[in-house]
Amino acid sequence: MDLLDAVEAAKSAGATDEQLRPALELQRKAQWRLDFIAAENSMGFHAPQEAARVLGEAADYARQGQVAALNWQEQGSVPVASQSIAGASGDLQD
Repeated sequence: MDLLDAVEAAKSAGATDEQLRPALELQRKAQWRLDFIAAENSMGFHAPQEAARVLGEAADYARQGQVAALNWQEQGSVPVASQSIAGASGDLQD
């Protein structure tokens, strides 16, 4: 919710969709991981460490998005993750 609150505040302060693109891309990555856990049905019962890893990625992307939304006026100063943290291991892809 902090990410979405930060996006809403930035929009209220005059941020454009283009300025908020990095924050919204990170929100999408975070939401995808949350949806994956919810759709998996066992909520990590059979693989709790993997579920925890995926949820950790979701939290990380959400915080990165929050920072990007809070810094919308400093476009380009907040690095946006270019690939999944797990991308190197072949797990979840963006």
